[in-house]
This record gives sequence, C-alpha cells and structure tokens, in this order.
Amino acid sequence: MSARIVVIGAGMAAHRLVDSLVTRAEDRLEITVLGDEARRPYDRVGLTRFFDGETAEDLTLPATIFADPRVTLHEDDPATAIDTGARTVTTASGTVHAYDHLVLATGSVAARPPVEGAEAPGGFVYRTLADVEDLRRHVQERAAALDRPVRGVVVGGGLLGLEAAGALQGMDAEATVLQSSDRLMSAQLDLPAGTVPRRLIEARGIAVRTDARTTALRPGPDGAVEAVALRDGTESPADLVVLTVGVRPRDQLARAAGLDCAERGGVRIDAACTTSDPRIHAIGEVAAFDGQCVGLVAPGYAMAEVVCDRILGGDATFDGYDLSTKLKLSGVDVASFGDAFATTPGALDVVYTDPVSGVHKKLVLSDDAKTLLGGMLVGDASAYGSLRPLVGGALGADPAVHLLPAGAGSAPTPESPDEAIVCSCSSVSAGTIRHAVREQGRTDAAEVTACTKAGATCGSCTVMVKSLVTGELAKLGKAVSTGLCEHFDLSRRQLFDAVHVSGLDTFSAVIERFGRGRGRDVCKPVLASILAVLVPEGHVLEGENATPQDTNDHVMANLQKDGTYSVVPRMPGGEVTPEGLITVGEVARDFGLYTKITGGRRVDMFGARLEQLAPDLAAPGRRRLRVRPRLRQVVAHREVLRRLRLVPLRRDGLHRHGRHPRARYRGLRAPHKFKLGVSGRARECAEARGKDAGIIATAQGWNLYVGGNGGATPRHAEPLAEGLDDATLIRTLDRYFMYYLRTADKLQRTAPWVESLDGGIDSLRAVIMEDSLGLAADLDAAMARHVSAYRDEWAETLADPAKLARFRSFVNAPTTPDPGLAHVPERGQLRPARPEERGDARVLIAGTTLEVRR
Repeated sequence: MSARIVVIGAGMAAHRLVDSLVTRAEDRLEITVLGDEARRPYDRVGLTRFFDGETAEDLTLPATIFADPRVTLHEDDPATAIDTGARTVTTASGTVHAYDHLVLATGSVAARPPVEGAEAPGGFVYRTLADVEDLRRHVQERAAALDRPVRGVVVGGGLLGLEAAGALQGMDAEATVLQSSDRLMSAQLDLPAGTVPRRLIEARGIAVRTDARTTALRPGPDGAVEAVALRDGTESPADLVVLTVGVRPRDQLARAAGLDCAERGGVRIDAACTTSDPRIHAIGEVAAFDGQCVGLVAPGYAMAEVVCDRILGGDATFDGYDLSTKLKLSGVDVASFGDAFATTPGALDVVYTDPVSGVHKKLVLSDDAKTLLGGMLVGDASAYGSLRPLVGGALGADPAVHLLPAGAGSAPTPESPDEAIVCSCSSVSAGTIRHAVREQGRTDAAEVTACTKAGATCGSCTVMVKSLVTGELAKLGKAVSTGLCEHFDLSRRQLFDAVHVSGLDTFSAVIERFGRGRGRDVCKPVLASILAVLVPEGHVLEGENATPQDTNDHVMANLQKDGTYSVVPRMPGGEVTPEGLITVGEVARDFGLYTKITGGRRVDMFGARLEQLAPDLAAPGRRRLRVRPRLRQVVAHREVLRRLRLVPLRRDGLHRHGRHPRARYRGLRAPHKFKLGVSGRARECAEARGKDAGIIATAQGWNLYVGGNGGATPRHAEPLAEGLDDATLIRTLDRYFMYYLRTADKLQRTAPWVESLDGGIDSLRAVIMEDSLGLAADLDAAMARHVSAYRDEWAETLADPAKLARFRSFVNAPTTPDPGLAHVPERGQLRPARPEERGDARVLIAGTTLEVRR
C-alpha cells in the first residue's frame, strides 16, 4: 500500500522535500501538496529580481516534480484544519485528505509593528510575489498621480529592508531606510562593520537613518500614508511605506490541532524534525528548533532533507541553524558566516579595514588562532565562497593574508575537509561533492549540481563546486575538459590561436577543421566574436558569417521578452548636441517608444517592432545620432563596451578622452561585456574602481585600474598604472583590451581573467607595460587594424536591400506588423506589456487601437 504524505504549504522548503522524495523513493508514494497561493512554488529569495525585469514565471521553481504521477499539487486551496486523531487535513474547499505522514511547511508571514496606522493604505510588506506585485503597481499609480518620483520609506534596515530599498530605487522611487538600532544589518554585523554598508547604501542615493524608532504611520487627507512618525518627534515624508520588521511563524493550524508550540511562535521540533505528534513533521520557517525559528532558506532545505530521510526509514538529524547570509543588493557586497560576533569563549578577531575603499573584513578564530569560527565581509565578499566551508576547521594560512585586497598577498588555499559545508542552501558538504565524482562518476560541475543540488539555489557556491570537481578529477587522473562545448575540444584561447594561425575566415571552415557537428548557442557566438576580431572587415550580416550571429546581432537591437526590441542612442561620454536630443525625442514620439533615462545616464527606448528598426529608426536625416543597440545578454558580443560612465571633469583633454574609448572600441567583440568608468577627480564619482577598466584623473596624470566588476560577485579593480599621459593611457587600454580578447575563456569577465593569470595583476602589468612576452607591437597593430577597419553597420544596412529584408515580422507580408505585440499605458506613454499584464493590454496595429482579451 502507498504511503500517504500530505504537505501543507507550497514554498521553497516544501518544494525541496517533494523533490527529494520523488528522487529517492523507490516505494510507491502518494504526495499531496496544499498551497494557499494561486501559483506554483517560486523562488522567494530572488524576489528582488522581479524589479530587474524578471517575471513571476522566471521565479517559478522547476515544475518537473509535479509531473510525477505520485505528486498532486492543489493551488489556492489552503488547509483549514488538522484532525490528529483521524489523521486528516481539511482544506478551504471542503476537501478532506487522509495522511500517514503530515509535513507542516506553512512558513511565516511578514510582521507589522504594533504602531498606529500600520494597516493604513500605502503600507506594504515585502514577503511574497503578491506583495511585490502590489508594491510595483502602487508605485506606478502614485507616480502617475503625483507627477513626481514617489517617496518611499522602508522601516527596518536588515537584509530584507535593504533589498526592498534597492527595489524601490529600481522603480525610480526615492528610498529612505529607517533602522531602530545603531547600525544596518544589526543581526549580521557588529558596529564597526555596520558603518560600511551605510556608506555604500548612501552612495547609491538611498537615505539612511539609524536610531530611528517608528511610532506611527500618519495618514493624509485621503487616508493613505503621508508620513512616518518617529520617537524623537520628527517625521519622514512618505508616499508609501514598506515594513520589513521581521516575520511571524504561521503556526495557527498547529496550535488549533494541539501541537506543542514555542513561546515566541513556531511548532516545536526535535532533531528528527518531528513535532509532539510522531506522525507530523515541520520544516522551514514554521519549525522551532531549540525554541527558535529562522527566516532563511538554507535551514529549511536541511530540514526537508531530514524529513525525507526519516519518512523513507532513515535516521538523519538536523544539527542546527547555519545563519550564513549574503546581501543580494547590487553594489553592496556584504556577507556574514559562522560565529561572526565572536561569542565563543576565548575567540580572537583579525580585522582589516580600508575606509577609503569601503571595505571591512573580520575573521573570528579560536584562542590558538588556528581554527576559523566565522567572519564578516563588507565591501568585498569575494572570499565568502572559499572561507565559509572552512568554518570549524584549520584556516591553513596567516589569517591576515585572507583579508588583504586581491593581489596584495598569495594565500595558499587549504583543501576543504569533507565535512565542510560548501552549499549552505542545500547543506551539501565537500565530501558529498567528492563522492559524486569518485563513486557516482560525475564528470563536470553541472552533473554534480544536478545530483547534489549544490549551487542550484543562490549560486554563490558554484565556483567552489567547480573547483572541487576539477580537483577531484585531477586526483583520479582524469582529464579535465577545457573545451568550449561538445563541438570543440579547444578552449576559447586555443581556438583563437588556431583561427589566427590557420587564416580561416568562415564558421563552416573552422568547425570542419577544428570541430565537429553544426555548432550551437555556446560555440557559435564565441566563434563569431573571434572572427570579428581577426577578420574585422566583414559586415555582421554579410555572407556565411551572418549565420552564427546572436539574434540581437542579426538586427543590431536588443530583443525583449515580449517580442519587441529596445534601442539605445550612442552618446559617447554622455555628450550630445541639442539637435541630437531633439532627434531622440522625435524618434520616440513618431514610433510610440517607451522612453526613460537609466541609472547609467543613457536613453533607453523600448517597444520597437522589427520592421521599424532599420528603415525608420536609422532613416536618412537621423543618421547623425545613430540609434545603436544595447546588447544586454552576455551571449550577445557585438558591443563589448557596454557602458562608459563619465563625470564632470577638470583635467584638460579629459572630455576628449572620455568620448574617445566609446568611438575607438565600438564594434569590438569579447568573451563578455565590458564596462569603463572615467572620473575627472579623485573623489571617484564615476565608480571607476568597480569597472572592468577605470580611469581617474590626478594632478600627475591618469591612474588606470583594471579587473573590477559589479553583478553577483562584485570586485574592486586593481591599479595597473599611475601618472599616464594621454597617449600612454590609450595605448595601455588598447593592449589591455586586446590581450583580454585573445586570452580569456568563454563568457569570462575581466575580474576572474586577471585572477587566473599566472602572477595576477603583476603578470598583466609586465605584458602590457614592459612587453615581457614581446607581444606589445602585435597588440598595438591588432587594435590599429580594428580601428581602421570599422564600418558603419547601420549605414551599410540601409544601403543594401538584401540586408533590409531581415527587418520584417513576416516574410510573405513585409509591411504587416506582428499583431501579438501588446502595450499598456504608463506615465503618459505606452509600455510593452509584461506577460502578466497581457490580458487587458491594448494591441496597436497600423495605428489602430484594438481591445484584446486573452
């Protein structure tokens, strides 16, 4: 007879439990999942990505488990009662489900402070997809009604509060964070460390007030929130308030069923994650272990694995909470792990602080300074992935070396012990990863992730996973493939050299000689970028080499999810004439493009149809301001220089060189996108040291920094040269670009590329500045060839009917626009509709507005 398992809740912990059960169970099971949201389980940890353009569908967790015949998911039908005697669960629809094992995964709800007005209109929490959807809708409506940026206030300066503030800023709202304690992230950071993220947050334009305890949300004349009142008698104006003051376990069902609950909330569980009823388990944020509930996904996953093992007859136990955390707010790099507050008796602190760079690092060691107990990393958390697995083990090097900036020392990396946790989200140890390679025959990081779940959630441990897999394969004497993909055994660098030496100039000739098959979406763009560097004379849409181009390169614009395209006018250094601005406005007005100014000081225009791109947006009379593409996806290599940020400048000639790189390096292709910042003064307002190449003016000349980047793993650029004159600066940049283009791996950014060089930044400096390899003349010639061979692709496209034929939605109806493109009104414009908005969208066809219901 099948074991009947009922799971109450359809969040991330419940999803992990069901996934583990269907993967491991050989016996017959009947698994019923009861969800109270009208959607499938989604990544609640990644809610911030919703404001970066991802949709609800993008955040949905893999649905393959619900295709298993043993699993039934009931959406939007929450459980209302548990009968422990009859072993049944009743839902809101009146359905009764019998169980042999019941698992409570009801999670928690966002808490609202007990202050006046906490439930007033305009007060939001930040917990579910419905919450963030309501928040975005309200921001859009208020901005349209007020005709100015919305003033948003976030009450609570913890992890969630800072993410919410970043989300508000991403929606062009003003953001202020009110924190009741003396520092941000007080649960993760001590006072010295807490001052650093405040500076970083404020540098992003987000206001911060500490020691600011909220006493009331003041309503305006319409009853909606108008201000936040504080204990000191002051008020903070607010058009909306986001409350991120903690969570409360959803334990009402458990209490009503008579289960033992903790005083501060949550269902009590033991090490087997069993409640006071042996037939009922609890996992995730509703489970109270040692009287404590934790709002992190990693412990929930660990509990899910324990319950899965227990249901299947095992004896796994939950060892306690891993409270390691990493902030997911772009530009603010913060991590905390282990005993970060040094509560262990006799613990020692080793601290490194650089106020100028905004970096504070602390390692907590045992009293003999040999065992790593925990740490805090603020401003530079690049060592988080390698240090966290060592908690509880020997550090293996001088602790100070682990805290120094990259390139300042060379710490030997000790091998992680088998018991070290590499992936805290899924509680996967180094030993489990090694076992997958040694005993299960996994041969690459992707296979190990598939079978162990390491790196499948937040992705912060993927580098560590790959390193362990590579090391274990080497121990087994197995060759570790560095090939591009199944079609090429050569690495990108080897393929670059092979094409260079052979003189081949077409994709088919290269794959015939050095590869096999027909290629795919990994190797085609890579080879297209190599050919573009070595054979720069060809047009992107000419001949056979048009085939491997990315979709964006085919039409020289950026494809959006709704099928329209975005275009960005090229304005080198941010400079544009009044006539050029007028042209941008005319183009946007004439073709109904949704237009906005980005944080990078560029003009984005969205909603262009395919047939509008070439003949209209770049029509004669508008060519002076050429509407160029912004290639957002990393596989779209055409524009290597993605963003050049320029600030008010003081040195003579700096404006000229601020424009020069954009024009000089246009059309380059590289393994990854490339960003450059130019600061005209040492205050560094262009954030140059966070770019792949950063230029800062001083009284002595130009200082050049390289190998920095933001994104998921921010890294400060390292100084390459100081006091350069104009000509030397450009020559050094030329060589840096070309050496990177020739030697980097596929999709490798400059930061890991510099780190991978034998000798690091010193080796790079020797090659570029001292010509240690004798390549300087070759690199100079290669860049000179690129600059002289550049061709205006738009002008040539407009002059060639064959190329223009690509710009049509339907081959047999070249003048008919795609009828499936939908738009919605926003801020006095028509914006391309998101998937969830298409039901009430208006479709524009040949200038006629039609109402469409889907």
